[in-house]
Amino acid sequence: MDKQTFWKLIESARAEADTAADEVADRAAQLLAELPEAEIVEAQQVLWDLLSESYRAPLWAAAYVINGGCSDDGFDYFRGWLLTQGQAAFEAALADPDSLSAHPGVREAAAEGLELWDEDALSIAWTAYESATGNELPADSFTISYPPLDPSWDFDFDDTEETAARLPRLSALFD
Repeated sequence: MDKQTFWKLIESARAEADTAADEVADRAAQLLAELPEAEIVEAQQVLWDLLSESYRAPLWAAAYVINGGCSDDGFDYFRGWLLTQGQAAFEAALADPDSLSAHPGVREAAAEGLELWDEDALSIAWTAYESATGNELPADSFTISYPPLDPSWDFDFDDTEETAARLPRLSALFD
């Protein structure tokens, strides 16, 4: 299982499920459970590699604006939601977190006062492995290594002036 195969799995899940993040995660786990055991195990590492790639302070600031605050766990769950949005949305958000202001789910969240997160997305491979084998995913089947956060984004995300200067479209949308 490589990243492209993982993204194809997510896109298939998105096509077959309602686009609600938890339904995409559930369907992705079902599809993954149909694959060989080794691929399920490999998918867990791919998932955590993608989560590691998205461990960025600008994206955390965007999640903070969108969800009206964002703890450590909340940032994990937000990135889980982002993962269920597919490769294009994921990569666009990494390249420019402020571009999330144009995402339909983010616009709906702003209009309806919703929070965007999906804890289930973090366990797609765990769920698939258990479904396929009846056992828990081996604990040593993946590693997690987060990069250091960008020190130039080390400011209080409650500082609305600073946040608005760095994420103007999101800040305007959630003002």
